[in-house]
Amino acid sequence: MCGRFVVASAGSDLVGVLRVDVEGDDLPEPSYNVAPTSQVAIVLDSLKEELPTRRLESARWGLVPGWAKDPKIGARAFNARSEELEDKPMFRTALEKRRAVVPTSGYYEWKTEDGVKTPHYIHPVDGSPLLMAGLYEWWRDKSKADDDPDRWLLSFTILTRDSIGRLGSIHDRMPLFLDADHADAWLDPTTDNVRDVLDAAIDAAPALADTLDDHVVSKAVGNVRNNSPELIEPVDD
Repeated sequence: MCGRFVVASAGSDLVGVLRVDVEGDDLPEPSYNVAPTSQVAIVLDSLKEELPTRRLESARWGLVPGWAKDPKIGARAFNARSEELEDKPMFRTALEKRRAVVPTSGYYEWKTEDGVKTPHYIHPVDGSPLLMAGLYEWWRDKSKADDDPDRWLLSFTILTRDSIGRLGSIHDRMPLFLDADHADAWLDPTTDNVRDVLDAAIDAAPALADTLDDHVVSKAVGNVRNNSPELIEPVDD
């Protein structure tokens, strides 16, 4: 699973990396302790025009489907198992129509040994962005007026798959990592072979996982109120 992650760069710094056409308003600031329900910059391809437009938008972590009565449901939908998406009504339509990429600097995972949980920071060695596959949804708040700019909530979830290798020794699940090519294919709203694209990303993720580094970090990361660069610094195990 992925329950905390890091975005050390401001949203606007990701425009060139992911070839974004349009930046949304009020993109969130860098964060070293992103938790569910936080606002995060995600990338999506919009097909409102003849050609897709790649957008960088602020979204809330925790998927809220359009049919939800209120956004509280999103608090427990911050991850989605990639192998179960087509079986879950909450994720099925988003898989077909609303796929996103979540650019991060790395993420935290807790390794449990003898009943003791130790946080690890997992990240690319070279400091490049770590891209994760996601799904997004728009939810309409019917209590707000039609002209209220806050009447629509954009939310997302991060996909996961089983872990293998070194990451598997830390936790049995990991985010579904994407390289640049798989990210483009994943975002493409015109594709008619979503299952093939998903399967290819699942198959390629272990090779990306093998390129990542990890180290033990302070247990201070467990408190969402702590948010500073010191959280990703290595400490003695």
